[in-house]
Amino acid sequence: MTQIVATLDDYGRPAWIAVMVLGFILFWPIGLAILAYLIWSGRMGCGRNGEFSRWQQRMADKWDCKMERWGRDTRGFASSGNDAFDEYREETLRRLEEEQREFREFLGRLRKAKDKQEFDQFMTARRSRPPESPTSETSPA
Repeated sequence: MTQIVATLDDYGRPAWIAVMVLGFILFWPIGLAILAYLIWSGRMGCGRNGEFSRWQQRMADKWDCKMERWGRDTRGFASSGNDAFDEYREETLRRLEEEQREFREFLGRLRKAKDKQEFDQFMTARRSRPPESPTSETSPA
């Protein structure tokens, strides 16, 4: 039993939730017992005292390895060893981010202008429509 609990702890909260749901499907008191155990043991908490669970720590470690593989640290790209190139790269990235921001603002203005044009067209069509008369209802004969 201890081995099963340790294995589920290694996989983290998603594994515990899957086992609990399976318990509810098979026989609802089993699912209820697993839910009570999870609450009582604190396994469904969001990290006691600000610490990561083993599963959360493993995911964070995997993320860090991926970033190192791509040549990035937590602040940005790792240094190439050539200061001139690093400055050029940083300036280019800053310029591209600025262009991206300007382009998003441009798209926002285009959307707003298109929405205004469509709304004006709708209002013009609505105003040109003849008013409905209140006596248009037919009385049963």
